[in-house]
Amino acid sequence: MYVSIFLPWLLTIPFLVHSSHQQPKGLLINCGSDVKQTVPETGLTYIPDDGFTFSGNKTSLDAKDLFPILSTLRYFPDKVARKYCYTFQAIKGSKYLVRTIYYYGGFDGGKEPPVFDQIVGGTKWSVVNTTEDYANGLSSYYEIILVAHVKTLSVCIARNNQTVSSPFISAIEVISLDDSMYNSTDFGAYALVTVARSSFGNEDTISFPEDPYYRLWQPFKDDSTDVVSSQSSITTSEFWNKPPAEAFATAITMSTTKKLDVQWPPGLLPSTRYHVSLYFRDDRNSKTNTWRVFSIMVNGKTFYSNLNVTTDGVTVYAPNWPLSGQTLISLIPDTKSSIAPLINAGEIYQLMPLGGRTLPQDGTVFFDH
Repeated sequence: MYVSIFLPWLLTIPFLVHSSHQQPKGLLINCGSDVKQTVPETGLTYIPDDGFTFSGNKTSLDAKDLFPILSTLRYFPDKVARKYCYTFQAIKGSKYLVRTIYYYGGFDGGKEPPVFDQIVGGTKWSVVNTTEDYANGLSSYYEIILVAHVKTLSVCIARNNQTVSSPFISAIEVISLDDSMYNSTDFGAYALVTVARSSFGNEDTISFPEDPYYRLWQPFKDDSTDVVSSQSSITTSEFWNKPPAEAFATAITMSTTKKLDVQWPPGLLPSTRYHVSLYFRDDRNSKTNTWRVFSIMVNGKTFYSNLNVTTDGVTVYAPNWPLSGQTLISLIPDTKSSIAPLINAGEIYQLMPLGGRTLPQDGTVFFDH
């Protein structure tokens, strides 16, 4: 995943202009920085990485209008060490969202960023390959949700057989999550790696403070669909995953009562198991006397049947669903329903086994709220 690196783009995002007194619950680390820094465009305060790691070197990038947390980084030239780790205090049994951010900036005089691994809590998380994003003038970020099984949480980067120069990191964000969030996952055996988190029909990214957990809900549109906006407010505190109310403000739908097909996420997925959460809310006035009822299919397989969507909103989720390649979500209206189906938001996470455990084979779907 990626974000733009320059301030003019960031200034167009509404969630980035807020009081500097607001801060998500957790740590925001500006790697390679010497001072605490409050970013004016976001109001969020990042602290230096000193004390969280004892290896690597600091450097800064000389680029005009570069977003502040991307203007410094820490790199690790020591080829003898197998990995380079950050260690954070954690509450054993608590749940965290970890986001790592990378922007190469040619800090070592090279033309392409190095490729290396990242490790969390002792388990390999992913390969960090920012080459394509960097070539397009973008930074890259990776996210994972996991539970701390001891009183510390480690985030490490490590060389692999593709690494030809010094691994580096620009920022780390460690955000505390409520116990109820994503609690259908067996976090004793798995972590959740973010694949996509989208707000359908929205123009802008939704994040903090609209989402107090600093999740990034990226806009998603489909040219073959219509965008509708909700006519009333909603309270989402009772939803297990705590989606922001703004995620229900817009939706995509069809102009007539027919099947709505959405290819989401846009890319191809590796063949494995995923946590899938889909969010729906009727955009009409709550006094309407017609029903919005439809069934949900994912790649031709029934995900949920005869869902009655109201203005209260609803989540339909599968904690362990098989996906492979393209993902097609089909919303099929009930034959007695005169209202077209719609979808407001969605989250997909890949189940990552901890300690080499195998993936389960359950594919059950659940209903929340």
